Amino acid sequence: MKIKYLDKRGWRRLLKSTYDEKLTSFNGEKFLVSLIDMKEIRSPLVVPVVNKEVKVVDKDYKWLQILPEARKYSITVMYNEKWEKLQYYFDVNTQHYLELGNARRKDIYLDVLALPDGQYELVDEKDIHRALKNNKITKADKDKAYSVAEHIMAEIEKDFSQFEKLADYCLKTIRKQ
Repeated sequence: MKIKYLDKRGWRRLLKSTYDEKLTSFNGEKFLVSLIDMKEIRSPLVVPVVNKEVKVVDKDYKWLQILPEARKYSITVMYNEKWEKLQYYFDVNTQHYLELGNARRKDIYLDVLALPDGQYELVDEKDIHRALKNNKITKADKDKAYSVAEHIMAEIEKDFSQFEKLADYCLKTIRKQ
């Protein structure tokens, strides 16, 4: 498992950025919300998402990160310079630390990606199998990660708009600062 900081400290692709974070609640649930505004980058990043090539890093792109206190996943909503949503990135995690100035999560390799239209896919399965093979995680950890990923995909199928509403609320909240 890897500890990932929301402020992206040490990420070499990001040369200059602004970072804001805030604790908030939505529908009775506590979240830490952060926003990275990429001012200067080393190079753009284009990734495959549901059979499409999607640019997710470039100058003036933004990442809204939503770290729920009670869920075993976090959400990163990626925006271009015009604030158009590019993708929803669901990281499966084992633990969240909602500490202002030191927000982080313990990532367990498996992820779900979704396009703004609700199409989705499970990714990084090779990573979680490699982690198990190399004794970085247990079989129970792997099984739990798959269970969380299956729950995310079922929730996307059932009502993708719940994630859109959460992201819109969190973006509005963080931009009020």
